[in-house]
This record gives sequence, C-alpha cells and structure tokens, in this order.
Amino acid sequence: MRIGMIGLGILVLAAAGYAQPPRPPHGGPGGRGGPGGFLGAEVLAPGRVVKNAPFSGDVVTQTTQTLPDGSHIKQSTTVHVYRDSEGRTRREETLNLNGLAVGANNGAPPQMVFLNDPVAGTSYALDTTNRTATKTGRGPRPGMGTASDSSGQGPTPRMIQGRANRQGVNVKTESLGSQSIEGVQAQGTRITRTIPAGQVGNEQPIQIMTESWYSQDLQMVVQRKSSDPRRGETVTQLTNVSRGEPSSTLFQVPADYKVSEGPRGRVPRQ
Repeated sequence: MRIGMIGLGILVLAAAGYAQPPRPPHGGPGGRGGPGGFLGAEVLAPGRVVKNAPFSGDVVTQTTQTLPDGSHIKQSTTVHVYRDSEGRTRREETLNLNGLAVGANNGAPPQMVFLNDPVAGTSYALDTTNRTATKTGRGPRPGMGTASDSSGQGPTPRMIQGRANRQGVNVKTESLGSQSIEGVQAQGTRITRTIPAGQVGNEQPIQIMTESWYSQDLQMVVQRKSSDPRRGETVTQLTNVSRGEPSSTLFQVPADYKVSEGPRGRVPRQ
C-alpha cells in the first residue's frame, strides 16, 4: 500500500510524536509498549534539557522472537542520534510505521530527520526525499526541566513497585555494578517482574527481565536488554559513540527546504 503526498504529510506529523523505538515493558497487564527500545525517547525527552553533554552515535535495536515451531523472527533497526552542548537534538531514521510503505519513491519508506530544540520549544520533521520540513511546538515554557531536575533513568524502583502492586505483579530489583559500554562508564540495574499464574489467563508464572545501564556522564541509558516470553528478546544499545561537539548545521533546517507550520501546542514526543 502506498500513500500520496498529503497522507505522507500527516504521517510525518505522526512520526514526530510516535516514530521512536518502543518503550520498555512495564511488565504487568495492560502495560504500554513492548520490550526494547528506549534511547530515542530518553535522548529526546520533551521538557528535559541536557546541557554540556554533547555526543553522537547510533542506536541499534535488535529483536528476536521465537515462533511456536521453533523458528525465529529477527529484526534490526539503526537510528543516528546527535546532541549538542545546548541540549539540541537530531535523530535520523527510515520512517516505517508498522511496515506500511509510504511516499512515492517506489513504495520505499522515506528518510526522515527529527530536530528538537527543547530550549526554544520547537521541533522539525524533515522529509529528506522531498526536501520539506514541518515545524511544530511552541515557545519556551517557564520552569522547563533541566538535567538537574530529572535523571533520565526512567521510572524509579518505588514507581515500578507501586505500579506492580496495582497490577498484581511481583518485582525484584538488583544492582549490577558498573562497566564500560562503548567507552562510556555505566551503572547497571536488573528488574525482574513476575506475573503470577492466572493473572492474565496464564497457566504458569510469566517472568519478564529488563537490564538497564545508565551513564551519568551522558545522563541517559546507553544499553537495555529485555526478555519477555510473550514478545521475545530485545537488545538496544548506543554504539559508535563520539563525545565531540556535533556541527551546529546538523540542528538547522537546510535553506532550500520548504517549511510549513504544523499543529501548535505541546512539543511532540520524539
């Protein structure tokens, strides 16, 4: 199925808010998202400005699902990410909404670039094939969060335990110490969630494990491994890390792009 340019424009706006790796599982009935991706959300978290921690790298997500006949489905995606010292971010990826081919380039999904300026409160979705940009967002908000206001580590153990109690899920949290990942020192935490038998119609307990490695220097998770028998295994990691300052041109819309205004309001989640 192919979608015309009007439909593509709508999908571009949707992608600005939702074309990110899925969030890690919460482990209980009705939890959002599947196992795996996290870095797109955390690096580009709206309302959270991380200054003086520039870097660039690739977010690689590999997912493996085992089918009842013992065969496997393996998928891999790579997203290029950048952040400068002012907290501006850039994400480059191939737009693929659940396998739906969009655009007019022989049905191939377009290459998209998402720019986010959390200080100015503006974001752009760039269609590199048609050289267009859609601007969204609004001006800076008073009291906009900074790195000192939020750790970027995701839900705290207390929050996880509270959610688990409401969902009838048992949670165990373990510290894994520290290790170097891609030249970045990180602290590890393993969270094991167990859904008791009968909680969601399951005959046996379901055990879901999530292992996260958080870098204080980058103020973000740099690796996450998730295992959920309902969804498979996923490893997402920041690779090819460079701590240098990215070029300022990476966070600007090229002069020859046609810019249009998108819906105003909250800055889209990237």
